[in-house]
This record gives sequence, C-alpha cells and structure tokens, in this order.
Amino acid sequence: MLIDLRSDTLTLPTDDMRRAMMVADVGDDVYGEDPTVNLLEREAAARMGFESALLMPTGSMANLCACITYCRRGSRVICGDQSHLFHYEAGAVSALAGLIYHPITNTPDGGLALSALEEVLVSHDESGSNCHIPPVGLLALESSHNRCGGVAPTLESLGAAAAFARRRGIPVHLDGARIFNAALALGLPVHRLAATADSVQFCLSKGLAAPVGSVLAGSAPFIREARRVRKLLGGGMRQAGIIAAAGLVALRTMVDRLAEDHALAARLAAGIESVAREALDVRPPQTNIVLFRSRSPGLTHPALVTALREQGVIMGTLGPWIRAVTRLGIGRAEIDGAIERFARVMAQQRGKGQRPDAGTMPQNA
Repeated sequence: MLIDLRSDTLTLPTDDMRRAMMVADVGDDVYGEDPTVNLLEREAAARMGFESALLMPTGSMANLCACITYCRRGSRVICGDQSHLFHYEAGAVSALAGLIYHPITNTPDGGLALSALEEVLVSHDESGSNCHIPPVGLLALESSHNRCGGVAPTLESLGAAAAFARRRGIPVHLDGARIFNAALALGLPVHRLAATADSVQFCLSKGLAAPVGSVLAGSAPFIREARRVRKLLGGGMRQAGIIAAAGLVALRTMVDRLAEDHALAARLAAGIESVAREALDVRPPQTNIVLFRSRSPGLTHPALVTALREQGVIMGTLGPWIRAVTRLGIGRAEIDGAIERFARVMAQQRGKGQRPDAGTMPQNA
C-alpha cells in the first residue's frame, strides 16, 4: 500500500461532491448568471463575515487578484519572508502586477515581527511627497502558515500586525488557504480570524477536498473590482457551477472533519519521534502539517525521503524540513503503517552505522 503524505492537495472529491457536480444547475458566470456559483459566493461571504465573495480557479490567482485590486504598479506588498505568496506563487506579484515584494521576518508562530513591520511602515510616505521610496500598497498575512509548519498565528498576533498597517491607511489581505484548520486549532469561529483583514482567500481544494477552486471574500466594492481583475488574469469562467457545486458540499460538510486530520498529524509526529528521536528534530504539529529534520550530517534529507519512498511512504521537503500532511483518504491505518515503515528505515540507517550528532544541523534543504 502506497501512503502519500506530500500534501492535502491530493484529496479526492467525495461521492457527494461528484453527484452534486453531475446535477449542478449552471449558467454563464461571466454574466453573473450561474445560480450555483452565486449561491457558493453568498455562503462563503457569510461564513467569512464579509459582504461579498468571488469564486477563483486557484488560491494563487486569488492572492494575485487581491494584490492588483489594492495596489497601483510600483507599490510594495509587505509579506512574511516564509510566506506562500513570496515563495510559491511564481513571482506573479512582480512579474504580472508590477509590484514589489517586501518580505520581513516571520516569527515561529507564523506571524510577523512587529519591530520589523514598524521599521518598514515608518518609511511609508502616505502623501507621496518622497519620490525616492516606493509606497506600501498592501500588507499580506497568512493563516495557517505553511512554511512555519501549519501553525496558526494567534488572533492577537494577526490583529497587532493589521493594526500597524491600518493606522497608516494600508489595506490588509489574509492568505487563508487553510484558514479553517487555523480556526479549529485556535478554537475560534472562522469569521473572527477573517475579520483581522480587509479581504481573505481560502481554498476549497485542500483539506476541504473539493477538486478545484478557491474563494476571495471582501467588501462589495472590493469584490466588484476583483471580478474585473479576475477577467484580466484569464480567470473568467462560464458554467462554473459544476465546480461550485463541489465547493458547496465542501463548505457544508468537510469543515468539521478537519479535526481528524489534526489528530492524525499529532499521532504521526509522536510516532516519528518515538522511533527516531536520536536522529530527528520533530516539530509538534498544531494542524495537519508535520515537519521534521535530520540532526545528523550522515542522514541527508534526500536520502531519507528516498528511503521512505522505497518503503512506500511519500513525503516532500519544505525549506530545511521534511513535510508530511494529513488529509481525507489518510486514516489511522495509513498513519500507523507510515510509522512502522519509518521505523524500518531508521533501523536500516542504524545498521549502516549512522551515529547522529544531536547538535549538528542538516547539510541540505
């Protein structure tokens, strides 16, 4: 049995989603005439606590759409130096929007270092009188935070960063691709997290298991302009109700089950720790993402990932970490199987004479 823990993007649509897609009531969404899309957008906006929402093909396009809607060309987009926006969206903010990434330090909980944020914002010239400095057009936050290990920045952390920006008239966008995971981890209703920002995007196609789609939510004027930008980016869809039908099922039925993913991630982390604590540094997961790294120069990440794959367990790398992600389709049997195979790999490494030095950091990313 192959156990694929690379990402929650590997979820497959449920039978209910497939049935809903087959019978979806559809129309031309570019004309605003697809009833299923319209219903999804209304429900998503209400869930996030915003006036309006817009179905998007992807989360990356939703983030780019928000940046273009808020910012004029040549402006800076402040984001975390570990953010998805900065690392994994193909440089679109610069390449397509003519905007400037201004990354600042992410704290371990996925928030932003307020001292660094304040230093950047002090240079923001709201009047535009200083022609040497590009203006700040947007502050982009993230929750839950992917590269920081699926952690959920606290409401206070997000709110403090947003308050810094708003005092200077700078809008705030939240990349909430996994915002339902974050809300669950913090024990908060999702609209409380969304309220820290002026707009939010969330994915239907990760832990919520829809086959495709993300939603961008914000004020009615913001979404009107974002709809034009979506068209500009090639994201105007026609009978998109087929996609939206699965998204509705995801939104209505898949949020509560994320708790299973979190519990299984904790089980996986504990299992890895139990069989390899002398060789690996394992971060306790807060949501559905488990990160760990080697302490030994003799046990490189490529070698470990390859050895696991040979045992039928697929994981990926994320910066200096190896990443495993729980999701729909991965149950307790798969997690226990992965731990058993992990133990087999570690036994093989010990048999090769590996003696990890607990003070040595990994030699690869």
